[in-house]
Amino acid sequence: MAKFSTGDKAPDFQAKDQNGNTVSLSDYKGQKVILYFYPKDNTPGCTAEACNLRDNYQELQDKGFKIIGVSADSEKSHKNFASKYDLPFPLIPDTEKEIINAYGVWGPKKFMGKEYEGINRKTFIIDENGKIETIFEKVKTKDHTNQILESQNK
Repeated sequence: MAKFSTGDKAPDFQAKDQNGNTVSLSDYKGQKVILYFYPKDNTPGCTAEACNLRDNYQELQDKGFKIIGVSADSEKSHKNFASKYDLPFPLIPDTEKEIINAYGVWGPKKFMGKEYEGINRKTFIIDENGKIETIFEKVKTKDHTNQILESQNK
């Protein structure tokens, strides 16, 4: 599992989003990127997180952020999720877990006493030069935008 620290170079990637458009991290050079990993479309926590980012999308854009969501769900699942909740940012279906593994977010999880492997919810703020500026290990799904903005004021 890859372990990153602030200041590390963010792994570049190229993948198709829910609409079949190619998204590459290097395309965002010169801009700040919120790269967030989440376990599953249409689950309560993931929906809360996506909707919080959607509801504050304009404010985040005004502050220079671009948003990219990644999970192991299919393109069809992402397309339905984005459409259902009117999400204005790309969602990458990483079914082969290439980006997920590159960022080290796949690993052991616990839910209701059961242990299993899955995506650990994590957000990376990547600066204009492609370096990791902030890593959120404990994402507040209903208040993620404030969590992100507060990290910028430190």
